[in-house]
Amino acid sequence: MSLSLNRRAGEILDRIAEQSAALGISVSTLTNGARLVDFGVKVPGGLLAGKGLSEICLGGLGEVAFLPLSYGDFSLLGVSVAIDGPVLPCLGSQYAGWKIQRGKFFAMGSGPARAMARTEKLFETIRIQDEADSAVLVLESGRLPTEEVADYVAEKCGIKPDRVSLAVASTRSMAGAVQIAARSVETAMHKLLELGFDVTKVLSGFGVCPIATAAADDLTAIGRTNDCVLYGSEVFLTVSATDGEIEALIDKIPSSSSRDYGQLFGELFKRYDGDFYKIDPFLFSPAKTSITNAASGRTYRAGRFNAELLRASLLG
Repeated sequence: MSLSLNRRAGEILDRIAEQSAALGISVSTLTNGARLVDFGVKVPGGLLAGKGLSEICLGGLGEVAFLPLSYGDFSLLGVSVAIDGPVLPCLGSQYAGWKIQRGKFFAMGSGPARAMARTEKLFETIRIQDEADSAVLVLESGRLPTEEVADYVAEKCGIKPDRVSLAVASTRSMAGAVQIAARSVETAMHKLLELGFDVTKVLSGFGVCPIATAAADDLTAIGRTNDCVLYGSEVFLTVSATDGEIEALIDKIPSSSSRDYGQLFGELFKRYDGDFYKIDPFLFSPAKTSITNAASGRTYRAGRFNAELLRASLLG
């Protein structure tokens, strides 16, 4: 398989499209030739569709699986993700950093098309560029994108619209919940980047996160999916650095280090009038983090689960 993120993601999407009926997704072609794959807007989607969508987000460079997670006297279905060399798949592809707004459509874009378009300031830091003759973009939205969206993505990626694939799932869909839960390592990587750590020193990552229970609307789903990451996820990283570098930031990585920690995300969202950008950006982090330094053999741990808030969010 190619090392290109977009080619790898495209191959995964091709295989998924061939099983669309079994996976509860739909595949269609827009009038400009772009491929549209609905993972959970007007279709049910499901766990396996979500697994595939998660691996597309990672540009085919991560393995996603399901497992039960225990939080004291209750358990939740969870997702694990294993990644080697996580800078490229997590920050170059999976991170939802591309704002897509055309007409009435708005979504945050993730997936390997980001590394072709390179519209984000992030790419000035990580200096990743993917070269391919096709692009795959994942959109988290309760609406299906239009031809105008596909035209815009094609223009930014330097390709024709018929070489663009758009994969979309709503936050409250099963596939949408799974792909968000599969972002545990990505949230840790982005937090390290924000803290000034040289993320190229991260050798591998493994993370687990509960999958949000079904919600009746997108706003509730946004709250539950974020609560899963903030209060129930755990990430294990292996790095090659000095112990001093790790000691200086380990306690700053978990979500509990944020000034906004300790409240259900839905309530926090309302408190800030529905404006994500008013929320402390350091909140968006795993609940627990372990870092093993391959250079010294020492392991550092920080953070904690918050079973009380998880229960209130998901099982209340």
